[in-house]
Amino acid sequence: MSDSIEFTKMHGAGNDFVVLDATRQELPPLEAFSRRICDRHLGIGADQVLIVREPQDPETADFRMDIYNMDGSNVEMCANGIRTFLKYLRDRGRTSGDEIRVETLSGVVRPRWEGADRVRVDMGQPILQPAKIPTTLGSGDGPVLDAPLVVEGETLLVSSLSMGNPHAIIEVDDVDAAPVAVLGSAIENHPAFPNRVNVEFIQILGRGRIKQRTWERGAGETLACGSGACAVAVSSILRGQVDRQVVIELRGGELEIGWASAEAPVFMVGPAVEVFSGTIAVP
Repeated sequence: MSDSIEFTKMHGAGNDFVVLDATRQELPPLEAFSRRICDRHLGIGADQVLIVREPQDPETADFRMDIYNMDGSNVEMCANGIRTFLKYLRDRGRTSGDEIRVETLSGVVRPRWEGADRVRVDMGQPILQPAKIPTTLGSGDGPVLDAPLVVEGETLLVSSLSMGNPHAIIEVDDVDAAPVAVLGSAIENHPAFPNRVNVEFIQILGRGRIKQRTWERGAGETLACGSGACAVAVSSILRGQVDRQVVIELRGGELEIGWASAEAPVFMVGPAVEVFSGTIAVP
C-alpha cells in the first residue's frame, strides 16, 4: 500500500464528503480511517466518506458506493452523497452517461445529470411499514404520523419512514431555535429506533416550502440531508400540509422534492460541487 491516499472533497447543499476511489488505489481499514479524515481539526473534515467500488453485480449496476459516517459506521444510503458521486465520476471520465446505476446497501439508485452541476435522483418509493423502517412506533403497514414519543421527559409527536435509511421527523414552531443537538442525539439513540435514526426538525413555511435542520445518525448536525429532505416531503404530504412538489430549505442550500402519487417514486434535484483534491498520509 502507498504511504498516501488520493482524495476529493465535495459537497451537496453543504453536506460534505471525502470521496476515495478504491478501484484505483488500495485503501486502509475504513472504520478507523474514516474517523481520522472526517475530523475537522486533525483530518480533511467531512460528514461522510464515499468509496467508489466496482459493483458486486455488473448486470444490475455500473458502480458501487460505500458510505462511512464520521464515527466510522457503515450506512445504507446518502442522497446528497450520490449526487456528488455522479459528478466525481463524470468529471474524471469514468462515465459519459447522463444516468448511471449505483449499488448501495439500500439497493440500486439511479442519479441523473441535469446540467449546471445539478443532479436528479430517483429515490424509489418511501418505506412506511414500521417494522421495515425499523421503529417500534406504529403497527401494521403504517404510516407512522405524529406518534407520541417521550424524549428527555418531554412527549414529542414524531413521524417516521425510511428512504433506504431511517428517519424521524418533528414539526416545530421555530426551527432555528430547536434544540437539535440535545433532542437529535436522544432520538437517534432512542430504543424506539433499533438501528438508530436520522432526525429532522421542520418548520412548514407554506404549501410549497419547508425549512429543515437535520441531526444525522453517526454524524451529528449537518448542513443538509437529501434522504431526510425526501422523508420530510413525504411525511408532510401524508399529513396534508404541503403539495406534492416542494422546496426544502436547508442550512447549506435548497433541494427540490417531488412525489407525484402514493404509487410513484420520490424524486430529488439538487447541487453537486467539487471543493478540492489532494493526498493524505496513511498512518
